[in-house]
Amino acid sequence: MTVEDKIKASETRIFKAVFPNTTNHYDTLFGGTAMHMMDEVAFITATRFSRQIMVTVSSDRIDFKKPIPAGTIVELIGTVSHIGNTSLKVRVDIYIEQMYSEDREKAVTGEFSFVAIDEHKKPIKILK
Repeated sequence: MTVEDKIKASETRIFKAVFPNTTNHYDTLFGGTAMHMMDEVAFITATRFSRQIMVTVSSDRIDFKKPIPAGTIVELIGTVSHIGNTSLKVRVDIYIEQMYSEDREKAVTGEFSFVAIDEHKKPIKILK
């Protein structure tokens, strides 16, 4: 399997409904909740790509372009965007979908960096 095939096969898509218990006093999704969901999708994507133990080492710029209102559906899409020796980056986009219409727009974008580690928590090569 080529690296491009592995990137395609590891793309991760998760859908969630935005309920009131995840929103702030403006009735929009908490930023921290969005980041939590993004890190989870990024972790799954990194693990599916490498099939190794992966740990988050940083989150790069996260841009909140649109508020995410309660009562909407969000789709999180994780894609490997860069592969290093022992690390990789995953880009995560969050799209808002209205429940009762076809409207869909990108709300949040961010990148997360991961390192592959062995059983002694030492960095190891991602591509063998």
